[in-house]
Amino acid sequence: MNRPNILWISFEDSTPRFGCYGDKIARTPNVDRLAAEGCRFPNAFCTAGVCAPSRAAIITGMYQTFIGAQHMRTQHTMPHTPNPVTSYATVPPPYVKCFTEYLRAAGYYCTNNGKTDYQFDSGWMRAPFTAWDVQRELPLDQPDLLAIHWRNRPRPDQPFFAVFNLMRTHESQQWPKPGETLQTDPAAVTVPPYLPDTLEVRKTIARQYDNIAFNDTQVGTLLQQLEEDGLAADTIVFLWSDHGEGLPRSKRWPYDTGIRIPLIVRWPGQLQPGSVDERLVSLIDLGPTVLSLCGVPRPYHLQGQPFLGPEAQPREYVFATRDRYDESYDLVRAVRDRRYKYIRHYYPQLEYSMWVPYRNRHPAMQELWRLYAEGKLTEPQQFLMQTHRPPEELYDTATDPWELRNLAADPAQRATLDRLRAVLDAWQAKYDPWRDIPETEMLERMWPGRKQPLTDMPCFVPLGPGQPGTELMNEGGRLRGPVLMQLTCATQGASIGYTLQTGKDVRWELYAGPFRLPPGTTTLRAKAIRYGYKESAERVATFIVS
Repeated sequence: MNRPNILWISFEDSTPRFGCYGDKIARTPNVDRLAAEGCRFPNAFCTAGVCAPSRAAIITGMYQTFIGAQHMRTQHTMPHTPNPVTSYATVPPPYVKCFTEYLRAAGYYCTNNGKTDYQFDSGWMRAPFTAWDVQRELPLDQPDLLAIHWRNRPRPDQPFFAVFNLMRTHESQQWPKPGETLQTDPAAVTVPPYLPDTLEVRKTIARQYDNIAFNDTQVGTLLQQLEEDGLAADTIVFLWSDHGEGLPRSKRWPYDTGIRIPLIVRWPGQLQPGSVDERLVSLIDLGPTVLSLCGVPRPYHLQGQPFLGPEAQPREYVFATRDRYDESYDLVRAVRDRRYKYIRHYYPQLEYSMWVPYRNRHPAMQELWRLYAEGKLTEPQQFLMQTHRPPEELYDTATDPWELRNLAADPAQRATLDRLRAVLDAWQAKYDPWRDIPETEMLERMWPGRKQPLTDMPCFVPLGPGQPGTELMNEGGRLRGPVLMQLTCATQGASIGYTLQTGKDVRWELYAGPFRLPPGTTTLRAKAIRYGYKESAERVATFIVS
């Protein structure tokens, strides 16, 4: 286990509706078995209640607010305005990488089967080509668990980091389908007090239980494949969700139903089977934890921290944000300790349910609008229909798990309010540099003139007899062996990939240092990418090594 394999199983848009979390309706035997064989973390939270900002933080170990990825998404357009914001890609600081590049450089085979959505490309589902050995986007409801798999690694002894994104639980899958037959009884589900208790809402929640059950079968398949390959004892399995479920007031919001996520880890021989760890965990901690467990040095700039292993650090607070989501701008910041949640609204004059057409397609949201127009909502159900907000919210999640009683004005809670105010202020001063900058100015800073910068082509530097490494050799030629090839790129922070293969569908190796050219004739291809920039053109040259 010095270089353990890592398997990530991520659910889309899921709160912990699992049997192992005490849910009596859930049909999750495989997830429950994983929890029985590992450890459950009931106080795990994401950094944003929506996918792209959350995933940007997960893959970099950096807060989305720090790297300019806080909006949802970067290909934002406003068709109802004369000056729509152009689609763009987040350009983080040049030293920021997907943490998988560090794993790849250390010899891990890294694959992603399903979804990236990191905001570094103006195409919303593409990651930098250097982030993964193999990646693929798949349909929401038809996952192919063998398409991108650890079984395809070049050597059977090569350690792997494999990600499978199970997307049946995505918000869009809560919408009714023609001819559907629900397996979960709508009458049996619990309706949150802030949603109308109607048949359509109950069907929506029942649909989510069915989708989770579908994902659970995929979990069982992956765990069985580990057993078949004899890898279960050598693999640390993480199961989590990118944010809370797609119900109104959950997804897109920093309330617990939007940011509290399931987290289960099975680490054979290290985590006690069936254990529960109450510590606070943020999803920004996932990447640093994996690097630590795999023995890969963690860059100093990472803002997450390991929560497992010898380098584990305790966490006092988790933080969450809300910015422009789809068509409408907002600015909300939140901090939570084990018990209390503090939320700060920078636009208290805004209504809660601003125009987000994608969300309005949700059947539960349509029920809210219908009953609001008819004047039939109860007081808790009118929460999202308010036309203004309090500047601050404070909740005792132990006594008020639905977060309905705002204690910000309660004199008895003044000490807690002041403490969390100060904690959030300190976090924002360090990790929220883009907060006061309009998105149009962000775009201009990242893409001057609203034109995507181009990564420079990498160059070839041969090292060997008669080759002191002082000159480029980009056109190829004859070399005396042995020869090491060094690659370099003039673009600050660019990652370089190379291949000795020909054709279109090739596997790009991540350049991590000089490599040996084999004797004979070799065609070397290389290209580079600075995150948020346009990928460079390929540099191609043929070398003959004697």
